[in-house]
Amino acid sequence: MKNRRLPSNFSKSFFKLTAFLLAFISIQCSAIALAADNKPWRLQSLLGLPSGLSFWGEHRAHYESIDNQFRAGSVGSDQSLLLRTLLNAKWQASDRFKIHLEMIDSRVLLNDIGSRLSNNYINAAELLQGYIGWTEKNLFSEGSDSLLRMGRITLDIGSRRLIGRNGFRNAPQAYTGIDWKWTASDDTQVRAIFTLPITRQPSTATELLSDKAVFDEESFDEILWGAFLSTPYLGNGAMAELFFFGFNEDDSEDRQTRNRDIYTTGLRAYRKAQSGQFDFELETMFQLGTVRATALISDTRDLDHQAYFVHAEAGYTFPVMWRPRLLFEYDYASGDDDPNDGDSDGFDSLLGLNAGDWGPTNIYTAFVRSNLNSPGFRLKVRPAEKVTADFAYRAIWLDSATDAWQGASGVRDRTGGSGKFLGHQLFLTAKWNAFSNLNFAGGFFYRIDGEFQKNAPNSPRNSNTLHSYFKSTLKF
Repeated sequence: MKNRRLPSNFSKSFFKLTAFLLAFISIQCSAIALAADNKPWRLQSLLGLPSGLSFWGEHRAHYESIDNQFRAGSVGSDQSLLLRTLLNAKWQASDRFKIHLEMIDSRVLLNDIGSRLSNNYINAAELLQGYIGWTEKNLFSEGSDSLLRMGRITLDIGSRRLIGRNGFRNAPQAYTGIDWKWTASDDTQVRAIFTLPITRQPSTATELLSDKAVFDEESFDEILWGAFLSTPYLGNGAMAELFFFGFNEDDSEDRQTRNRDIYTTGLRAYRKAQSGQFDFELETMFQLGTVRATALISDTRDLDHQAYFVHAEAGYTFPVMWRPRLLFEYDYASGDDDPNDGDSDGFDSLLGLNAGDWGPTNIYTAFVRSNLNSPGFRLKVRPAEKVTADFAYRAIWLDSATDAWQGASGVRDRTGGSGKFLGHQLFLTAKWNAFSNLNFAGGFFYRIDGEFQKNAPNSPRNSNTLHSYFKSTLKF
């Protein structure tokens, strides 16, 4: 199917109209919230919709900057102003049947051709979700609930490290397919999916900078499927998860891929944080399959893929003022040991989230869940009822000195002579829920070079990186 491009004047008019409406809504919502004893104003109340029909939305303005870039071939600094609007409409026709539509408009300002550009955070005027849902109660057991969704959907499964709806990233991943979730009265959950991941359009830097609105598409050249089980029967408040997912992709006429056929099985055990108690999380994943080294059309050699990942953390929440939670964490994701042995050993986190463990994506994306070995600690506090803050430190090594520093860097030493130490990362983030429908968040990330950046042949050697962001989110 060929891409269908919306006329450029439609794209510009849509953007101007959206900006005007959001500015008006922001002012009105803030004023009304202050005047109405912090009771949020909602668009639903203005529309006067009939019973069963609901409408809501969200607008986020997000500014970020980066000094001393770490990408191969990059110099100086960069900045970006990212705008994202979500509009939702739901018709609850009965207790069992519903239709849900969600539109997204993700755009970027202040960038240029030298910026790190991607349709991961630029996706103008697009249908993010459009599905029908069927709910059934007491299926297989008394007190159970099951939900079947069919159409275009977003997904959050388990820890979301393998499959999740992106929160920090400006353009979430969507899918077309079937998602069935069954939950028993004791919180046991069974879930099965068969989906086609959406390919966001456009993809060229010129089109992205001009905010071209091109309809996203899906095809059977890329399939994500699998099953998930969650149970509360570990005891003492702990939960366990077991899952298996397959990801299969092939080249198409207008898109070259690495022809990944990857099968991931995993196990997760965790206990949620509570005041005065220890908590923990342990998640392991193992992958088998085949993959090609590059997406080049001339690359037709399938490499055996065998990779694994471990995340472990242990924490304690102190029952004192500010409710501090101190946790120690460790991540290991395998890298490719030998670029010439015909194997691919680098872990692939597929369509999972990255920001929760490794910090901002968008123009930063310093670290991802592949070819790394990293211990660290984190301190979370709540200095006020509506304010939270995190401070964290990580030391980071490559798993394989011959594999690339994965993420946005593109830096690699195939000889392995540049060492493994990637350095340190420190960050401080905070969030203020000013009103029930308006919040502000921001953070500073400081990445300190290790021996690898100082020695690698294609390292930009721009010294340590400072990344900062600030965002406001309004729900209406």
